[in-house]
Amino acid sequence: MESRSLPDAEYDERLGVPLRWWVQGTMLVATLWLAVVVALPGSVAWAVTAVAMALLAGVFLSYGSARVSVRDGVLTAGRARIEAAHLGAAEALDADATRRTAGREADARAFLLLRPYLKRAVKVAISDPADPTPYWLVSTRHPEELAAALNARRTAG
Repeated sequence: MESRSLPDAEYDERLGVPLRWWVQGTMLVATLWLAVVVALPGSVAWAVTAVAMALLAGVFLSYGSARVSVRDGVLTAGRARIEAAHLGAAEALDADATRRTAGREADARAFLLLRPYLKRAVKVAISDPADPTPYWLVSTRHPEELAAALNARRTAG
């Protein structure tokens, strides 16, 4: 489990893409190689395949680089940061509640950090009256742990 990898963090997680995506992407690139190798010389086919694999790896690494952390009184979700003083209650959501909250029950003003390969999330109310954002909805592999870290930080501060 990757949570709590930073020594002073109450919670830390990288939202990396699952192994299944890497396997499927590699199979896609292998199919590209099969299509190209019959039409081009071998060295060109391998070069095209290497570029395609590098692009695929770059996209997956970039997309999966988002971090969710609670440390030093700050919730960080991807590039967004908010101090715990502005947070209300955090609620761990199961897959069905996450789907509803991100779908038909969604508020267009909400901040979302969602990944399609993570079915569960945490909904964090925003208590700052000056902030038009009603809540943050953040995908996570460990919603109970993230919600507990946020609620503990909120009650301690």
